Amino acid sequence: MSTKNLLVELLVEELPPKALKKLGESFADSIKASLSAQGLVAKEAVVTAYASPRRLAVHVASVAAQAADKSISQKLMPVSVGLDASGQATPALLKKLASIGADTSLVPQLKRAVDGKAEALFFDSTVKGATLAEGLQKALGETLAKLPIPKVMTYQLADGWSSVQFARPAHGLVALRGTEIVPIEILGLKAGRETQGHRFEAASAMLEIRDADSYEAQMENEGAVIPSFEKRRAEIARQLAAAAAKEGLKPIEDDALLDEVTALVERPNVLPGKFEPEFLEVPQECLILTMKANQKYFPLLDVDGKLTNKFLIVSNIRPADASLVIGGNERVVRPRLADAKFFFDQDRKKTLESRVEKLGSVVYHNKLGTQLQRTERVATLAGTIARLLGADKADAELAARLAKADLLTDMVGEFPELQGIMGRYYALHDCEDKVVADAIEAHYHPRFAGDTLPQGAIACAVALADKLETVAGIYGIGQVPTGDKDPFGLRRHALGILRILIETPLDLPLPALIKAAAGNFPDGLLSATVADDVEGFMLDRLRGYLRERDFEVSHIEAVLHILDGRMHEVLPRLQGVRTFAALEVAKDLAAANKRVLNIIRKNQEELGADLTGATVKPALLKEAAERDLHQAMQDITPFAQGYLDRGEYGQNLKVLVTLKPFIDDFFEKVMVMCEDKALRLNRAALLQQLGRLMNQVADISKLAA
Repeated sequence: MSTKNLLVELLVEELPPKALKKLGESFADSIKASLSAQGLVAKEAVVTAYASPRRLAVHVASVAAQAADKSISQKLMPVSVGLDASGQATPALLKKLASIGADTSLVPQLKRAVDGKAEALFFDSTVKGATLAEGLQKALGETLAKLPIPKVMTYQLADGWSSVQFARPAHGLVALRGTEIVPIEILGLKAGRETQGHRFEAASAMLEIRDADSYEAQMENEGAVIPSFEKRRAEIARQLAAAAAKEGLKPIEDDALLDEVTALVERPNVLPGKFEPEFLEVPQECLILTMKANQKYFPLLDVDGKLTNKFLIVSNIRPADASLVIGGNERVVRPRLADAKFFFDQDRKKTLESRVEKLGSVVYHNKLGTQLQRTERVATLAGTIARLLGADKADAELAARLAKADLLTDMVGEFPELQGIMGRYYALHDCEDKVVADAIEAHYHPRFAGDTLPQGAIACAVALADKLETVAGIYGIGQVPTGDKDPFGLRRHALGILRILIETPLDLPLPALIKAAAGNFPDGLLSATVADDVEGFMLDRLRGYLRERDFEVSHIEAVLHILDGRMHEVLPRLQGVRTFAALEVAKDLAAANKRVLNIIRKNQEELGADLTGATVKPALLKEAAERDLHQAMQDITPFAQGYLDRGEYGQNLKVLVTLKPFIDDFFEKVMVMCEDKALRLNRAALLQQLGRLMNQVADISKLAA
């Protein structure tokens, strides 16, 4: 069967820029998947997606004009229902055949086959393969119905009566297989070969696509449009780098901004701009955010990462004289920067401390009180954590008290993304200690996966207190994350707490921190089980965090079983378990440990209090095998304990290898569950001691297959 390449393009008004990349990918993938499911294209066929502000398109290689016929076998009904005692068709069978358009004379040709416990009748037929026009019509309809459109528009068609829905009004449809038009319709449009190029710089108003394979080249050469999102993005990045290099500077790195600008232009042209140097008195974060968020400019930084008064504009036109474009953009950005400077100057007229009491009029949550009440809880907890870390309690409490005050400033009101950042600048202006100012900014960190962690004990104390208060409070009033819904960001806060404890690392027990956080709320406000519930929630997040770091599930469970909330030890212990698990004898020792724990458990049930706290009595070690095991344990215990105390967990586990022959000999020659209660208790105590020795780093029985 001969195949040709296929092109489909939907010409529309300007699509939402932040959604364009996903729309383009979904459009291409969905059409290809549907055609493949209908047998019109192979699953491995090459697909090229195109997406520009005014078009979604896809090029699919090796598409058939018609799918191959398919043989199908359709189950009708059990034989006992379809045929009577004489083998003749029952009315039920005849009705079924008529409903599927089959000739009733075909009854003798129906196939019998066992289906489950009974024999059934099957009708074999051949279904004619779909034509490309049929298949593409179906594929395009399915694709448009499930595109990830942020907001659907309803608009009227040219007839003035009909209306359709799409992201933006559509004005053209191209569908070509090779040079031939595929006759399909969608959104009131009939497929053809004509489209439009750039609004101002195309060679002609309408562009006729010769064939499916000439689309990209024609769009670039005649239409003045780079239709490929990725190619256009790479071109913008290249021009940005080249323009910045001419100035000896570098553009700010921002993938989200680069994606958004790529979705705003069809023919990128990077131009330089500048503003008055006096605006640089404003914190650079404010100026950068103003230029990026409002104007989609790329600020330029010097070699030290400091903002300069120059920026880059990504224009959609390439005039011979760009001075008017540059001048216009410089005029537009100036009022934005002036606003930022005004906000900054006004905000500094009041201290952060003077704003704190006004947080009492800002509701945090209708069940949890105001931002001021929350601030007081966070400050108390921050002071407690700072004291545990050996840091200045007063500094931590002050930083926590001032941390939310910048929410009431004009700058943060205009740019919420600057909360914490502006708090630091205003604290320094108020002559607060640098460690306090730094903690105000850092207490929001980490804000997202891979973000930097707070640095220093004060910053860590405030960041932990802020996140713990949020998780305990919100979880404690029943606002538990469900599925993909987490409106208060509890998963993000939980991961932030874990990362600070683990990666800093900090020797602070998680359960105690959670109880301290919950204890700062008024009695009866939170659920009675909030501490246990939050700990379970945190451990679930911890498991996910560790799996993402490529630790095996059995290793994770082995460590968590005995970790007791000491998060700072989880990574080194896991590294030790990973090293131990690679040894040849690891599985044998894990199996032996599992047997030891099972025997201890059984004896605990039967001997009860007698075994609790029992010690080994050497005089009752009757068998040579138990004496040898006891001596071997005595010999390695000092070494194992030393390694444990020094945090050399891999070495601690390696020491256990020397016990293997003694453990094997013990289980082969010694009966633990003997009738003599004194001997049995002594042997159980020996195994209890062995279990404690083997499981200092992790419960290695979890490693047993």
